[in-house]
Amino acid sequence: MFSRPLSCNHWQPSGSQPTGEQKQRVRRRYQEDRRRYQAYVVAKMAPKRQNSPSRKASVKGKGKVKKNQPPSPKEKPDHPDDIYPIVLTTATQELFECCIDEDVIEQSPYKLLKKDDIIQDIKTRAAVSDFHPVKQFVLDYPEDEILLVFDVDFTYGQSFYLVLTPEAKARIYNVLQPPQPEITEVLEDDVSKTPEPKPWISLGSELEVDQESVKETREKLCYKFYLKRRPGLPVCFSDRNSTEAECRSVECPSYQDSRFSIKRMQRDCGMQAVPRLQSSTTQTQRAFQRNIFTQYEPRELSKKEKERILSSENLRKFLNSVTPRVLHALQQTHIMNVFTDDFKALGIGAEASDRLVMVSEGLKLQWTFTDEKRAMGKKISSVSWHPTIHGLIAVAFIKKQEEQLDKSTAYINSPAFIVFYGFPDQSNPRLLLECPDDIFAFEFCPSNPNVIVGGCRNGKVVLWDISFHALHLQGTQPISKKGSDLDSDTDTFDFDKKENKTPVMRYCAVSSIESSHKSPVTDVQWLPKTFEVTRTGVPVQNNSNISVQVVTCSPDCTVMFWDLRVPKLQNQFLADRKQDVDQKIMMTPYSIPKTFKHLDRTWKPLFRVSLPKSDTSGEYAPLKFSLEHYTCNSNTGRNTDNENDGAEVLPEYSQLRIPSAKTLRTLDDVNTKFYIGTEEGEIVYTDWKLEEDEFERKFSAKPLLCFRTHAWFVNTMQRSPFFKDILLTTGGWNFAIWKEGVMGGPIFVGPSSEQEYSAACWSLSRPAVFFIGRNDGSIEVWNLLLNTSESTHFHEHIASTRITCIKPCIASSKQHYLAVADNLGMLRVFSVPKTLRSPVKNEDLNMQIFFDREHDRLKDYLEWEEQWAKQRKEAGESKKQVEPDKPVTFQVDSEEADLKEYSDYLKLEESILE
Repeated sequence: MFSRPLSCNHWQPSGSQPTGEQKQRVRRRYQEDRRRYQAYVVAKMAPKRQNSPSRKASVKGKGKVKKNQPPSPKEKPDHPDDIYPIVLTTATQELFECCIDEDVIEQSPYKLLKKDDIIQDIKTRAAVSDFHPVKQFVLDYPEDEILLVFDVDFTYGQSFYLVLTPEAKARIYNVLQPPQPEITEVLEDDVSKTPEPKPWISLGSELEVDQESVKETREKLCYKFYLKRRPGLPVCFSDRNSTEAECRSVECPSYQDSRFSIKRMQRDCGMQAVPRLQSSTTQTQRAFQRNIFTQYEPRELSKKEKERILSSENLRKFLNSVTPRVLHALQQTHIMNVFTDDFKALGIGAEASDRLVMVSEGLKLQWTFTDEKRAMGKKISSVSWHPTIHGLIAVAFIKKQEEQLDKSTAYINSPAFIVFYGFPDQSNPRLLLECPDDIFAFEFCPSNPNVIVGGCRNGKVVLWDISFHALHLQGTQPISKKGSDLDSDTDTFDFDKKENKTPVMRYCAVSSIESSHKSPVTDVQWLPKTFEVTRTGVPVQNNSNISVQVVTCSPDCTVMFWDLRVPKLQNQFLADRKQDVDQKIMMTPYSIPKTFKHLDRTWKPLFRVSLPKSDTSGEYAPLKFSLEHYTCNSNTGRNTDNENDGAEVLPEYSQLRIPSAKTLRTLDDVNTKFYIGTEEGEIVYTDWKLEEDEFERKFSAKPLLCFRTHAWFVNTMQRSPFFKDILLTTGGWNFAIWKEGVMGGPIFVGPSSEQEYSAACWSLSRPAVFFIGRNDGSIEVWNLLLNTSESTHFHEHIASTRITCIKPCIASSKQHYLAVADNLGMLRVFSVPKTLRSPVKNEDLNMQIFFDREHDRLKDYLEWEEQWAKQRKEAGESKKQVEPDKPVTFQVDSEEADLKEYSDYLKLEESILE
């Protein structure tokens, strides 16, 4: 059949060497002959198709055509019944990883596709799928993998053909599989032996070397130099009158310091006019690919040689001489690491900080959201991802404290909003929530995401119901001009009608000003739907099956519990007042839901928890708090935290009534203790249940523990998503990790940072990873399994100012996002890389071991401290009993004692250095 043999040695003439072009030309001929042979074998071995009546008629018609007439272009070459030529688009090739010249090449022109993947593609794309013509063959195929062959020469008219039977798959797979190379065995006698060294014969050269070497004949001199310290210069202070105009402020102008220069590595700036991006492609010639492998085999000594070396006298002498030195070196390394870079540890040098930073490909910026009209002169106080709608995030803007101090004389009431942003539109918000004042904290309801609660600067608690805009937030309903005008029909928002069609939603209810907090509400959280609390703080069962209570805290030294249901007892005056309010609301053009109209301006807390100090008079001023997440329903004995029945209809809050505490069963397994972070950096552990005195008066209990761990405001208190008893707190220049029930303090305290920590959050996919935002706009990524003394990743100056909030989100298994808000009102969304989102093997188990080890270390330290204090107390008492009254010492005697102590210290230092 072939015109030349398959051997590649027929081109070499006698007495001459082939050139490079000749070798390549022969290789190409060989590969072409090999492909033709494979196609011939496949076509020869495949069963022929049976001629149908229509085919016979066409064959008969074709018999009339002349033999030398070429076929028409519409005719396709015949193919066997067990294969099917198919055309795969570029998208299908990338989806099934069978791209031409990348996944399938000439040397390996086949790919095994999973049957389930093909069926899923047919269901997803229906008739658009490239596998739709062979749908029935794929469904009837008995095995799990189907063979797809890349037709290089277009033998059957298409670039691919699909094998439809297991017999054809085995036959074609054996033909296409390259031959296995023969492995020759290497005998043990063929291995070359290592030659033995010859004995040394001295000819007198060592005497000449000894004579020419330099030897020291006297002892070395040692000089020690001391620098005499210069006494400090006298300082003179004076008083200045603050009432005089020229003494109010002292100007400190900036100047260029010539002693050093700072190299700018990164700059954050905005740009309005940018050129259009253009994407283009080009085709380049691919280099010739070769399949080459190399096999290595170790060369080892024989058993006799190993026994001879192990039993030799030289090896025994060597080990006896080296062992003491090795043990001495190991002892020195255990005592002190001699290879430590002192300059790096002390931070001396211009590039000391750069060496400490671990450079890596970490967080990548995906989206940046900002609103020039509403974020002007404001910062972001709180960020929250929508629980159910992917890509929807809400932020709250507040006025900066510095600007409030500057404009205290002429205060301008600017509107406050909670702004909803959605991917990928970075400039136009999807929804605006009108607020009575700046919102410091807000949170979505866990059982009904359309309900939002927030805490204001003036101490009030606000409620919103966004059910009317749920379809619009999901992107299934466009914005209507009528709806936007209806929701924003006020004089304050006239500019929104003309320029921006974003709908504005007014709040449904606000708490009573007499019963609200007296300071800004700094933190707000929902109680889970698994339980509720009574007016005395006792946890009872929740029959409503939705979250009905909210907890807030404020620096006014109180923690309040609020209930969203209608009180059981209401007088007629309150009912008449509500009817008048309803009539006024119906007359206004606002479109406000009536979900919480029973609470508007009459909402009062269920009960208050004060925070008295344990050792002194006064109270703690809380900024953040953390409750233990209770997930087990005592009534049913099942976990109700993850239940989400889409067919269940949630009841309305206006139809619910606060039940009597006598009719509900008490839940004894609910932990009523919680953590609180204060303004002074203290971590307080207390109980929210109210106690009774002998006169049956309710009062708040004293805290169980209080530790001054942080030096400044506590800005973060978050529990680990993997360990419910582990708590992360940040404040000042360090962070701490606490364990529920450990009363001796934090089990781990991080090192002090150069910059103040402003926000932090745990990773939602890795138990050992958490993120910390700093005051200079940088982010530290900590991995406690890799390093506990410094951050494993450091992202420097991702923002040009202070980071105020960090919130993670998981969109899918490969899409993890991190929202970072700054002090300029800008929100950045970063994508988390695979190294920070994919957990390592047994990471949760290793973290549990780490927490237990730190707990044991803390217990040992507390026991040692207690024992040491006891020993010091006993030593002091015994010393007082034995020693008489000491005479009065003069200043001269104290100076002599200091000089003697200093000389002893110098002797000790000299001995240690020796």
